[in-house]
Amino acid sequence: MPFALDRSVPALIVKIGHYPLHHGGVGAIRSLGRLGVPMYAVTEDRWTPAALSRYLRRAFVWPTTGEERPERLVEGLLRIGRAIGRPTVLLPTDEEAAVLIAEHADRLAGEGRFLFPRTEPELPRRLASKRGLHELCVKHGVPTPESAFPDTYADVKAFAAGARFPVVAKNREAFERRKKPAVGGTTRIGGPRELMELARRWGPRPGVVLQEYLPREEAEDWIVHAYFDARSTPLAMFTGVKVRSWPPHAGMTACAYVVENEELARMAARFVQRIGFSGTVDLDWRFDRRDGRYKLLDFNPRMGAQFRLFENAARIDVVRAQHLDLTGRAVPGAGQRPDRRFLVENIDLPALLAYRRSGYTTPHAPARASGTELAWAARDDMRPFFTMLARSLRPGAAQLYRLWRAK
Repeated sequence: MPFALDRSVPALIVKIGHYPLHHGGVGAIRSLGRLGVPMYAVTEDRWTPAALSRYLRRAFVWPTTGEERPERLVEGLLRIGRAIGRPTVLLPTDEEAAVLIAEHADRLAGEGRFLFPRTEPELPRRLASKRGLHELCVKHGVPTPESAFPDTYADVKAFAAGARFPVVAKNREAFERRKKPAVGGTTRIGGPRELMELARRWGPRPGVVLQEYLPREEAEDWIVHAYFDARSTPLAMFTGVKVRSWPPHAGMTACAYVVENEELARMAARFVQRIGFSGTVDLDWRFDRRDGRYKLLDFNPRMGAQFRLFENAARIDVVRAQHLDLTGRAVPGAGQRPDRRFLVENIDLPALLAYRRSGYTTPHAPARASGTELAWAARDDMRPFFTMLARSLRPGAAQLYRLWRAK
């Protein structure tokens, strides 16, 4: 390979909350571990796929819910850092972890335990928030769906009186754990009566965003993954099309393809430079065929679960770019590798069945790819795949049964 990582600097996968079947963490462990970087991870237990990867040196079993006090989480990370015993690159896999690292950067960096991109402390929380992102998009002229943020039941009622339906409802601060989220996920609402019935369950503080509905038959989902240095310069930038997600049209990527899109890459880079963000990003855009514009839906200020879809010609992905940059090494620049597909084995089958029934298509996706990156299965590291199967067999069978009954 035309680059060499600093193998004396380990990396730690940081996660907050309970989601043991996370292929993004496994992908990062493999990406750096295959090149000799010592890999560590926070895990829910010793039997998660990440904990059983051959490339993981040690799993730190630390069940968290996301409702812990930040001071406790910071102290827990520092204890892990002391156990590792040398400066370590932090790789957050969720918004809670990214926000925690940014807001407590001085303490986490103070003992010399951790290496991570430094950005404005409040910026990751704003970007992960539906309201904060919308405000930043409006300020910097980035297209985004029209949105309303009702603070009271009366606000919802006023919105219903003048809105154009259908609309979608999403949890306003989706990255925060809530005992009772307002909605279970992105929820399509057909009319005012349906909206008001839902609003009665939301209490005095709705905690939702009501957003313009972009018709599936008139839209296409795009993704941008990138790593930006301390000056918000993109050292690695990738674009692709999301073909299927689970749940359909509103969940995690199940299948995606690399597709070059210079216009979208420029839009993403310009926005990140204007807001001054530094670090790894995973952006969800929707191309609206009605007006020919790309609209930013989500800004995840951390690596995305499907980041292994993307490499440049020098075999750099965003995780490798971050490690190289933070250890003072040059990041080789090159165009992204074409003709690649990413597939998540445990969710793509139900997604495929659902999309075939809906008739949804993505015209920009290639008919085939010369190479497929699987989320779980790897010839040199099969234990995460079999662990995933063992832990997901029962819920997966239940999903398939419900789909079969719905036919």
